[in-house]
Amino acid sequence: MTDERILSRDIEATLIPQGDPFTLPESTRVVITHRLGGNFTIMSDHGMYRVSSEYADALGEEVVADAVEEGEADGPPSNDKIWEQLRKVYDPEIPVNIVDLGLVYNMEVSEAGDAYTVHVDMTLTAPGCGMGPTIAEDARTKIMALASVSDATVEIVWDPVWNQDMISEEGKMMLGLV
Repeated sequence: MTDERILSRDIEATLIPQGDPFTLPESTRVVITHRLGGNFTIMSDHGMYRVSSEYADALGEEVVADAVEEGEADGPPSNDKIWEQLRKVYDPEIPVNIVDLGLVYNMEVSEAGDAYTVHVDMTLTAPGCGMGPTIAEDARTKIMALASVSDATVEIVWDPVWNQDMISEEGKMMLGLV
């Protein structure tokens, strides 16, 4: 199957790297460059865009809904489950998740009545990246899918400044850096 597609309907996308919302009209010719964390990175004659999974059908792709953890939560979410959720979040330009890119600096769980809140500090690969709010919201949404989480915040921080040494060994292998 080719990754070149013709949009079957209008879709809402986010212009990369500016982060501006953009409507791509039906019949636009696009090429899917990445399928990451349920979202898509596409190229058209007018630029590169991030497209959420809700528009998969317009790209001729299968719609895959984010799994929400079922059932009653018994205690706080495990750190492992939160990290697993964060590994499903990608910078749309880089085919490595935000954990292996070294963008997540801190993750804390606190009790909030019968449920729990999660706070994450993360950074971006470049201070001028307009995709920060989109990436942070993806992370928040993934964390909120955990049964015992009542609220989540993802804050973008700039200290320490990110550098390539923060990429995990697995991330470096995916990027061909080792």
